[in-house]
Amino acid sequence: MAGKLKLKKWDSAAHLRTEADIARYWDACLEEGRDDPAFITTALGNIARARGMSQLARKTGLSREGLYKALSPGGNPEFGTVMKVIRALGLELRGAAAKG
Repeated sequence: MAGKLKLKKWDSAAHLRTEADIARYWDACLEEGRDDPAFITTALGNIARARGMSQLARKTGLSREGLYKALSPGGNPEFGTVMKVIRALGLELRGAAAKG
């Protein structure tokens, strides 16, 4: 009789240990999720959790609870909030002309 396979839920934030990890993750998320705002805000939430949500709350002037809600998969933050978070995390949102 086979035993049940136990899997742990993947948590990207747990694997973002260095600034280089965060930079590569952010670049990959921008490329992969360029047409999906929820994907991008969830990626920001993962980076925020890796860096520390309390520290981000202090830097942005937003509440920790509000940040968790806004940057969760079901969150729908205002663009101004997203930009505030990006700047506070030391990241950039770069634009380029579409190819083709």
